[in-house]
Amino acid sequence: MFIILSKLLPLFIYPLGLVCILLVILLLIQGRPRLTRILLFMSFAVLWFSSINWVTIPLVRSLETRYLPPQEMPALAVAVVLSGGTHPQLAPRPLVEVNDAGDRLLYAAWLYHQGKVEKLLLTGGYVEVLNPEMPSGAENMATLLPMMGVPPEALWLETKAQNTYENAVFSQQMLQDAGIERVYLVTSAMHMPRSVNIFTAQGIDVIPAPTDFLIPDADWQYLFSGNLLSQFINFLPQSSNLFLTTKALKEYIGLVVYAFL
Repeated sequence: MFIILSKLLPLFIYPLGLVCILLVILLLIQGRPRLTRILLFMSFAVLWFSSINWVTIPLVRSLETRYLPPQEMPALAVAVVLSGGTHPQLAPRPLVEVNDAGDRLLYAAWLYHQGKVEKLLLTGGYVEVLNPEMPSGAENMATLLPMMGVPPEALWLETKAQNTYENAVFSQQMLQDAGIERVYLVTSAMHMPRSVNIFTAQGIDVIPAPTDFLIPDADWQYLFSGNLLSQFINFLPQSSNLFLTTKALKEYIGLVVYAFL
């Protein structure tokens, strides 16, 4: 039940869901022009503020800069790699494909080839009630990593986890059984703050190894120093920004919720 609620309840807080709720209320209160105008303004404001660079970039950046790539990278036994960077091999896809978080696999493979880790613990299942039957996220990663030169014997699979909390719980059990206390944690930079908190709460000593940075330093600096045209564009709504704002809000909601678990 918690899995379902964690997927559904935030939809009423994310910008698009919140606007839909406001518009439904608007339809139900016909004949009250003042309240109608207020709800229309609120709907517009939510969509506009959630879709401009001046809101999205700082919001995403506030998460991504909490944990930067480590300057010193000691050799460890294991890197834990969180799923979420692949699409399963479902027709008509010819093979497992990567999505915009696929950098997790590239970085994990790089850690292995640099001799920083001996094994990669791939963790992730799928939410059965929300998806058709398919291979787990861990199995998807295990299909692609050998194409990147990581041998199958270096892969350690955890295929049951349906969210980040379960990633940590099930990974901790496997690491404890193997006598491993310290690991690299590989996930997207925006997802790293929530992941570190959850894994640390399970008693796992992690070295954050973030990847998939969406706002590089150059974009951040240009937000303040761009020319007049770029500053004008920064105030125009963009659908891609609405998507990123929603992702960032998801992480902040997760930070709050998991703090009470």
